[in-house]
Amino acid sequence: MNDKTKLDDSESAAMTTSDRDLAPSAADKHHPLLKLVLELGPLLVFFFANLRGEWLVQQFPALSALGGPLFVATGLFMVATALSLIVSKIMLGHLPLMPFVSGIVVLIFGALGIYLQSEIFIKMKPTIVNALFGVVLLGGLAFGKSLLGYVFNAAFQLDSEGWHKLTFRWGIFFLVLAVLNEVVWRGSNWLYLPDVKAADNLWVNFKVWGTMPITILFTLSQMPLIMKHTIEPPADTE
Repeated sequence: MNDKTKLDDSESAAMTTSDRDLAPSAADKHHPLLKLVLELGPLLVFFFANLRGEWLVQQFPALSALGGPLFVATGLFMVATALSLIVSKIMLGHLPLMPFVSGIVVLIFGALGIYLQSEIFIKMKPTIVNALFGVVLLGGLAFGKSLLGYVFNAAFQLDSEGWHKLTFRWGIFFLVLAVLNEVVWRGSNWLYLPDVKAADNLWVNFKVWGTMPITILFTLSQMPLIMKHTIEPPADTE
């Protein structure tokens, strides 16, 4: 009986440690709108820079060194992403995991795309990022870790079963997004080439106005699961 009591206490302590690790920081609680702006801002810069790429080159001739509108948009996207990460570090006191990983891939693949003047690196970036997130989330579950709890802890407080199910669903969703991105950019090339601009515009529109609504709809579809497994956060102590 004593051994069982000790085991229960040990499991309780472990669960408490896990809950503490997943607790949102004060900065995350106080700046939810800032986090949203920092994550969506660079994407909107990318869309409008591609849309008005030729006008931007006329206004700022130095941008012509980057290449066509898609490469100009990519260069500005890289700058906006770097600024977003810097502001996140200053205002929130840390770098959010998913934007940080995505930002690193943006900088690497964006630089390669501009240097080699190859759209392939730019268009494959979402594939790489989403596939990476999907594999990491599902791989974490294989080792008993619901890694999504460390990303969404500022938004939700769930029990362990809830985090496990949500992590699995998001892992699959990221893999679907990776496949969908490949289908869209390769399909647009097949459909529009040799009209490169039309193919680029279709992919950019999908990236901004397709991926975002799909992600929002998927997030909303998870609300029943979230509501079912939500737990009350511990009261703040003075």
